[in-house]
Amino acid sequence: MNFSAQDLLAYLKNVVHVMEENKDYLCELDRKLGDGDHGVTMSIGWQAVNEKLEHELKEESDCSRICITTGRTFLSAVGSSVGPLYATGFLKGAKAIQNKSELTEEDLKNFWIEFIKGIKERGQAEVGDKTMVDTLHPALESLSAYENNMSFVEYFTKTVLSAKQGMESTKDLLSKRGRSSRLGERSIGNQDPGATSAYLMLETFLQTLKTSQVA
Repeated sequence: MNFSAQDLLAYLKNVVHVMEENKDYLCELDRKLGDGDHGVTMSIGWQAVNEKLEHELKEESDCSRICITTGRTFLSAVGSSVGPLYATGFLKGAKAIQNKSELTEEDLKNFWIEFIKGIKERGQAEVGDKTMVDTLHPALESLSAYENNMSFVEYFTKTVLSAKQGMESTKDLLSKRGRSSRLGERSIGNQDPGATSAYLMLETFLQTLKTSQVA
């Protein structure tokens, strides 16, 4: 299985649409825990990326350059903490796929492992802190155990399921990071918006992966 630069561009375009579709939902989640703007923040960041996708990156064939431009663009557009986190993820992931126009299953695994590690290292959050790490760490554990004993699409389906369980676990957690930590016990019972948007990125990749294999 190969995943081309055009497939990667299609994935990023799909993320743009998914974040726009879920903007109000993410804001609704954030109103219960923070200042209610997470959906708007993600929309601003991804709309900026969309400008690059439609112009500068439209014919780009180097997967690492696509990721570098995506990360830098998102960072420039988004000043909140999520900007540096996703920028670091894309920049770290880019190093795993340097000078490649076609990505193998191993390349895709390594990209996501480095993407998630980059976010974890930058944010310093731990599992149980009620952040995107609660979504991403189970995905990291799943990907790290991947061996070519099943198709990558099948395995990434399992990975996304693990991530979903991590996302849903944030409902029962006490927030320990950021603005929501001020709520104390009142933060329990509400799903973390950052964990949710991180899940949407992984789930969108799975759907793009399935489409690329059918095409």
